[in-house]
Amino acid sequence: MLTILRRIVLEFSQASELDQALLRLVSQIKDALSTQCCSVYLADHQKQHFILMASNGLATNAFGRTSVGFTEGLVGLVGQREEPINIANAQQHPDFIHAPEVEEENFKAFLGTPIIHQRKVLGILTVQQEQARVFNENEEAFLVTLSAQLATALASVEAQGMIELCHGNQSLGKNLIGIGGAPGVAIGEMIVVHPKADLSTIAVDKTYDSQQQLIIFNDAASRTIAEFSQMSEKLKAIISDNSLDIFDVYKQLLESDNFKAEVIAKITQGWNAQSALKLVVDHYVMKFEALDDEYLRERAYDIKDLGNRLLNNIQNLAEQDQKLPEQFILVAEDVSATMLAEYQHLGLLGIVSITGSNNSHTAILAKALNIPAIMGVDYFAIRQLHKKHAILDGYAYQLYVNPGEALINEYQHILAAENLLNLQVKEAEHLPASTKDAHSVSLLINAGLSAGFEYSQNVGADGVGLYRTEIPFMNRSCFPSESEQTVLYRQVLASFEGKPVTMRTLDVGGDKSLPYFPIIEANPFLGWRGIRITLDHPEIFLVQIRAMMKANHGIGNLAIMLPMISSITEVDEAIRLINQAYFELTTELFCEEGHTLERPKIGVMIEVPGIIFQLEDLAAKVDFFSVGSNDLTQYLLAVDRNNSRVASLYDFYHPAVLRALNYIAQKSQEKSVPLSICGELANEPTGALLLIAMGYENLSMSAHSLAKVKWVIRHVKYHELTQILTQVLSLTNTQEVHSYMHEQLVKLGLGDFVHARLQ
Repeated sequence: MLTILRRIVLEFSQASELDQALLRLVSQIKDALSTQCCSVYLADHQKQHFILMASNGLATNAFGRTSVGFTEGLVGLVGQREEPINIANAQQHPDFIHAPEVEEENFKAFLGTPIIHQRKVLGILTVQQEQARVFNENEEAFLVTLSAQLATALASVEAQGMIELCHGNQSLGKNLIGIGGAPGVAIGEMIVVHPKADLSTIAVDKTYDSQQQLIIFNDAASRTIAEFSQMSEKLKAIISDNSLDIFDVYKQLLESDNFKAEVIAKITQGWNAQSALKLVVDHYVMKFEALDDEYLRERAYDIKDLGNRLLNNIQNLAEQDQKLPEQFILVAEDVSATMLAEYQHLGLLGIVSITGSNNSHTAILAKALNIPAIMGVDYFAIRQLHKKHAILDGYAYQLYVNPGEALINEYQHILAAENLLNLQVKEAEHLPASTKDAHSVSLLINAGLSAGFEYSQNVGADGVGLYRTEIPFMNRSCFPSESEQTVLYRQVLASFEGKPVTMRTLDVGGDKSLPYFPIIEANPFLGWRGIRITLDHPEIFLVQIRAMMKANHGIGNLAIMLPMISSITEVDEAIRLINQAYFELTTELFCEEGHTLERPKIGVMIEVPGIIFQLEDLAAKVDFFSVGSNDLTQYLLAVDRNNSRVASLYDFYHPAVLRALNYIAQKSQEKSVPLSICGELANEPTGALLLIAMGYENLSMSAHSLAKVKWVIRHVKYHELTQILTQVLSLTNTQEVHSYMHEQLVKLGLGDFVHARLQ
């Protein structure tokens, strides 16, 4: 039976036409259970009824015409109870409704099971038989198992709005749900595009002319570097921040000895140019995709993008003329940063990427360009979206396919309000981040992709609240030297001279291992990572600390932050090593008369829930606390926010998260320990207001969020926020928090902000 079940589900998932797939489905189930009738009903949630879509045993002219209310008949009863119903004689059941048009008078035995996806009933599967009997346990178990496995495939079709339940092929305008990429709203026609070249389709092959293949590869690399330069130059006229650094990283990879040397080595071993490229890129992708940190894991997409670009030039693919509408929403299995750069000036309204997350470079660029984006959409038939009309909601992470006129009008009003509000937000960019009653906060940025920080002056940042040091370690074949790290860190610190820069020590390990330092664990999410690995390898930790301190000499704006702290012992050991590095440098390098070495402040990241209960002990040992709200939320709620099945449970406004954050703020104030926060919550104006009310005075965020957060801060009073917080902390569920905050923003005079949904 298991083999039959798998085959039925596989065939249904791979079918191109829904009607035929459903007819095939009911016939296969009927045969598998040796019964006399099998039928499938699909739910129309707008009209609150189930439609008979296919059957083997009932009248064919009833398909698409016969409906059963959600509260009517045995089919409705299965949907209401959300569990199997097994009846020996259905016609004697009080809920049985006679429908002459379906011709089921001869059937007595009835078994119905709901098809449920993420708590939503999508349809009902039924089997019937003339003999009055109860279907046995094995038959019931088979139908229940089949329904559960069909749910995912059917949900994808249902979400697309492609299920035509009503006679006359009228679309219901369903919606796809993904993961946040970039905020905003777009309304227009969708254009599905595919990469010009795809390394995944390449079959590796040998060559007899390695010299010619080397020439081809080097020529392709040169042309690719030139293309990246052109893309970057085009975008500089629109944006001026470090979102463009991805193209510099691409060029550096192509110009670096490591990447090119690996490809060239493969070619000299006898592989042709495209096979050599595939082997090297696949190796990098495998390493990056094994990482735990989603920010670093997204680098796999960058490597794929780079590889496909190179392959495009190796194959000398001609540019294809594509007729595009004046404005459109771009849809692709993997919308890359370079793809976004290509289309952004051609009328691009928004992007939908089947893969990726909110930490991808595509999302970073989309935010910088103010292009709405949703990522990580669970969808198996992308081709069916081509040239369909849609609404892309980058705030709620939803894509409405074939929306109705009322929904379009609603979103057009949102767009108009959003455009007006963006102009007002821009005016606050270089003004102080201070409330109406003069309560000031410091707005910092999260950074770490490259050393180009001149843009910081353009967004009004007060410094860097989180500088990720992992990237220099990732893009190499060995650990970077002390001198290499010193040069990089000094560039960062010098760019913010006079402003604080908090550098997080190396945060790798577990399933985010370095290519040259692999780590294999059964449960890497809770394994050897962060401070645990660097303390176990003091030779790595000491080199990095020395480099940071040397880079800071004469500038004096460095703070060092320790990630993934879960015990006081870890802090003690880390401080011991930092002190060792400090005294070594004082003795070795700065013993000349008149020279002193600045000792940086040391802080810890609060992201492991257990350490929250040792804040008083920590306060006596470190200079500051910094909350990593993303990881703290995931650990508190046990939710992977990049998993579309449970992403809806990942919410910063969950009462447990808000109360934990408030507790941390209270303890920090009691012990007079400076407190900051970095993560998505600080990026959201609504979240920023709650954090300020709690006592967080240093908010670190994406550079793209800084202006809108500042604008909102300048339109409220601090004492009003504290009153709001008191009520919020008494609420018991996430929806209550969202609704209450919506109401309060309107009362505070931020009605335009609410309606534009700029949060």
